[in-house]
Amino acid sequence: MTLHANKFFYVLVFVLFFNNFSTAHVQHYSELNNITFEIYRNNKHIGEHSFTFKTYPVKKELHVISKINFKIKKLGVVLYKYFAEGTEVFKDGSLIKFNSTTDQNGKQKYANLELKEEIFLIDGSSFKGKTTTDHMLGTWWNHNLVKAPAQISAVSGRVIYQKVHFLGKETIKIHDKTYNTLHFKFLSVDKKTPKDKKLNTDVWYDEKSLNWVKASFDKKGQWEYRLLSIK
Repeated sequence: MTLHANKFFYVLVFVLFFNNFSTAHVQHYSELNNITFEIYRNNKHIGEHSFTFKTYPVKKELHVISKINFKIKKLGVVLYKYFAEGTEVFKDGSLIKFNSTTDQNGKQKYANLELKEEIFLIDGSSFKGKTTTDHMLGTWWNHNLVKAPAQISAVSGRVIYQKVHFLGKETIKIHDKTYNTLHFKFLSVDKKTPKDKKLNTDVWYDEKSLNWVKASFDKKGQWEYRLLSIK
């Protein structure tokens, strides 16, 4: 395939992928119960990140409960530990509320978000203020994040303006399972952002279900999130 044809192919797939979003809806996640990821650092398993999906038909709400727990050890000694939990509340498919708390090796962080008159009000440890509803929480499980001009940190409430590149279709293997995926790279737009806070993350979504299956980034080591189970 020539370079021109290859580029055309990627553009076509990208367009088709976004067209699928016209029928893809947050509510299709209501059919799920739980997604669990293993967290690896430098190819060593250090913890897990899970999402639990709970539906409330009377309220027409979907609650997504996230928990992250990992420890970095050396010679059996814990050098760094991290625990975070948060809850996203969706009503009729739209985010209306979010709360999270994080213990980052003893440093406390938080993020609170609420929808008021078509604006997100944010009270976070790194940002307090307003932002528009086309900005999305950076919790990765929601494939619509690839369309957002900015993502909101689920740890501190910081608004991170982003650009998203579609890198193509890829077949990847995680443990004994093979996935046909769509590979995206998320990058920070603001060049003034400190290097340790810049967004530079690769994310893979299952081509058919659009479920998140893998992520990787480099931050004081090579990190990977690998899908363990989905049910």
